[in-house]
Amino acid sequence: MYDPIMRVLTVLELLQARDSVTGAELAERLEVDLRTVQRYIVRLKDLSIPVESSRGVGGAYRLKPGYRLPPLLLTNEEAFALSLGLNSLRQVGLSAFAPATEGALAKLRRVLPEALRESIQTVDDVVAIEPGPWVVTTSVEDLIRAASAIRTGRRLSFDYRTYEGADSRRQIEPYAVMHTDGRWYLIGYCLTRRAMRTFRLDRVSKLAIGTGKFKRPEGFDARQYMRESMPFVQSQYQIDVWVDLPIEEARQSLMPWRMSLEAEDGGVRIRCGRDRLEMFAAMLLSVDRRIVIHSPDELRQTFRKLARQADQAAAGRVRKATRPMGTNGN
Repeated sequence: MYDPIMRVLTVLELLQARDSVTGAELAERLEVDLRTVQRYIVRLKDLSIPVESSRGVGGAYRLKPGYRLPPLLLTNEEAFALSLGLNSLRQVGLSAFAPATEGALAKLRRVLPEALRESIQTVDDVVAIEPGPWVVTTSVEDLIRAASAIRTGRRLSFDYRTYEGADSRRQIEPYAVMHTDGRWYLIGYCLTRRAMRTFRLDRVSKLAIGTGKFKRPEGFDARQYMRESMPFVQSQYQIDVWVDLPIEEARQSLMPWRMSLEAEDGGVRIRCGRDRLEMFAAMLLSVDRRIVIHSPDELRQTFRKLARQADQAAAGRVRKATRPMGTNGN
């Protein structure tokens, strides 16, 4: 916990949860010295929160008896949205946030007016949320650390493993983190390669915030950068195909995110990277147009596999439909 504001809020949370807390307990919990704890108490008093203290060795702090924070002023829709967002963290590969999610929802239930608690209970009772099959679990600690480094303008260092299994140590100036296609990505200027790079956070280990500082480019647009660079981010398979489809229709039919589309010979040339080929092949088949595969060979094998499966499925339906009358299947 490095953010002073978060530490002040933690002090307030502890004071709310207990009758009294000693300065030593607060210092140990926050990993600071007693003088810093005193500054946090002063900050709370500056915010008109009545904190009482007892003097001497082993002195303690407490909220003035009877004091309660005012209820959160949320609309019914805001309470529902907040609860839904907390419960959706697994959808973006952050299942490790489950304990924090439960804690946050419990606090909301304590401070929200009774009428708004029903919105939280509604999400718990009737909304089912399950992560998709392509979502990759990511370290919550690494995500928080990366976001903190970006906000404070500090460099990051970490070990990185490519999809080919090659390991390297990297130092970067981080510009943004972004979630897309079931994965979290870290974008920044790599001091090791002296170029912009995009890293999958689930392939990062031993991530540490350094002491070196930098200035993040003003107006850096992570979405625009990813649209331009994502097709060429390292993946297990580099795909290059031509489809007999006008590029305008391709942009509407093929969900061109993470693809490079280029008009060619009356059709569209598609280049992109993918770790799995089955979904991509099925998407191409869905447009019902002629396809020319330039690479990789594994994509041809994937089409053959899908063709066999389609034949078997069709044959199975035919056999069932044409079974002679009077047979019992034994």
